[in-house]
Amino acid sequence: MNLGELWRDCSYLKDLLDQPDAVARTMAGLAEQDSLSPFAHGLRSGRWRRIVLTGMGSSYWACHPLYLRLLAAGQTPVLVETSELIHFEGDWLRPDTLVVTVSQSGHSVETVRLLEMAQGRSEVIGITNTADSPVARQSAAALVTRAGPETTVACKTYAASLTGLEWLGDLLCGASTSELQTQAAAAVEAMRSYLAQWPAHVEELMRAFEGVQDIFVVGRGPSLAAAGTGGLILKESTHYHAEGMSAAAFRHGPFEMLSDSVFVAILEGDERSAPLGRKLAGDVQEAGGRAGVISTTAQGAFRIPPGGARVHPLIEILPIEMMTLALAALKGREPGRFERMTKVTVEE
Repeated sequence: MNLGELWRDCSYLKDLLDQPDAVARTMAGLAEQDSLSPFAHGLRSGRWRRIVLTGMGSSYWACHPLYLRLLAAGQTPVLVETSELIHFEGDWLRPDTLVVTVSQSGHSVETVRLLEMAQGRSEVIGITNTADSPVARQSAAALVTRAGPETTVACKTYAASLTGLEWLGDLLCGASTSELQTQAAAAVEAMRSYLAQWPAHVEELMRAFEGVQDIFVVGRGPSLAAAGTGGLILKESTHYHAEGMSAAAFRHGPFEMLSDSVFVAILEGDERSAPLGRKLAGDVQEAGGRAGVISTTAQGAFRIPPGGARVHPLIEILPIEMMTLALAALKGREPGRFERMTKVTVEE
């Protein structure tokens, strides 16, 4: 099957392949933005007691690595979906709370409502890919990524958001951005190298997923970003049943579902979670399910290029994106084509 010819006009595939350039453009643009420095000083001086990180969908999951970093730095971060924040957790919006909201479009209905609620209550930093959006215009400070236009499932905007949030983490923690610049430049080349082999990756995964009906993407720590996002984009792109969750949560229930039609993609993550992930893979297979570990030592499509810890989330999502292409091909679908949704969610 000549997938390149079949999907020649597929916007989603074009966006997937543009991810390395999107990260490079975002890094170049971040170097020109200086509106966030007062917020970094305010956090370190004790002006804010906590930081609320919020978004919907992949924008929410992209916040998870920053949440862990702020926690390790002694801050008090709160990670909450914007829908819950505006309807049930609005008491977080206080003068001593700094809000970081992520919305790739900058127009999502929950995010627009949050901006209205936060007026006179909390300062908001907005991260968006759309320079003329409400998030960019109405936030106290905006960090605009440069992923470029994206019409279907989030991929390059997710990568750009991860990059922007890492940059923001440096500023809020009072760290130099030089390490991120070095690691991001290397990650761009690693992503290009992996994505250049996309047809071979997809053909391999089509064979591996023959007969699969249910997919779980699991991880721990920073890898929860890719797990959560992976579950979302698999559903959106392929119309297969898929879920993203922590590897621990998978053992607390979904493990009972295992059969030959269930595939568990395990994000190995860092050295703390790697042994647990490898053990889970063996246990899944012993119980009659299928499993694959996404790591730098895996084989084939699940083998990712090495990268620094700061940019690992950018790289580990790539095999899951290849899974979306493979599963769509097995179903005879154009990957990433919406039938019931639109790119921007404007209804609650």
